[in-house]
Amino acid sequence: MHQQLATGITRVATSSRDNAFLVDGDDGLTLVDVGWAKAPGVLLAALAELGRKPGDIKRIVLTHAHPDHVKGAAELRRDTGAQVLIHAADADWLRAGRVPAAGRSGAVGRLIDRLPALHWQPVTPDGLLTDGQLIEGAAGLRVLHTPGHTPGHVVLVHEPSRTVLLGDALFHRGELALGPAALAADPATRGSSLARLPQGVRAAGFAHGEPLTGAGVEDFHRFLEQF
Repeated sequence: MHQQLATGITRVATSSRDNAFLVDGDDGLTLVDVGWAKAPGVLLAALAELGRKPGDIKRIVLTHAHPDHVKGAAELRRDTGAQVLIHAADADWLRAGRVPAAGRSGAVGRLIDRLPALHWQPVTPDGLLTDGQLIEGAAGLRVLHTPGHTPGHVVLVHEPSRTVLLGDALFHRGELALGPAALAADPATRGSSLARLPQGVRAAGFAHGEPLTGAGVEDFHRFLEQF
């Protein structure tokens, strides 16, 4: 399933719980996050429905290195030839193919990361993202470093449409929430990261949950007032 989130941004539901986003740019498409191992097939099918080719994806921007965002990254890079970009603070996790023992604050999180099903094919990134970076070729897509969920978590701000692609900085499963603290690397810093988000957002896309557009964005702004 795919739908237009904002001008130049398409949401692709890669599973019943997970989303990725295609952003139209100057030289083709930028994909924000991949998903689980089955996600590449879903994403390529969505591309075909949109009348696009695999090679139209020029870069894959990963909001962070957790399996539900990166497990399909190696396969999709082979299929598209796209560059893979991630923040420097998560790059070693991506290369290692798993979240390290110190990567979650809670015992439950550390336990699940030992499961082989939550490991992925190691990926060496083609480039490292930095806070405030305007991604070349992505037509106004700016990086906002938002550590907490992981050390290198980023939110992507699409400045032309005033849309934020939030990764796991926020979840929207019926209501807005930060997500379980045990699954975050440093849960205490999540609020200060959210306080950095821009004002005047017109649309919000979540890796998990339905996007907020129109009048629904007011819920997003009200939620951020607590930080």
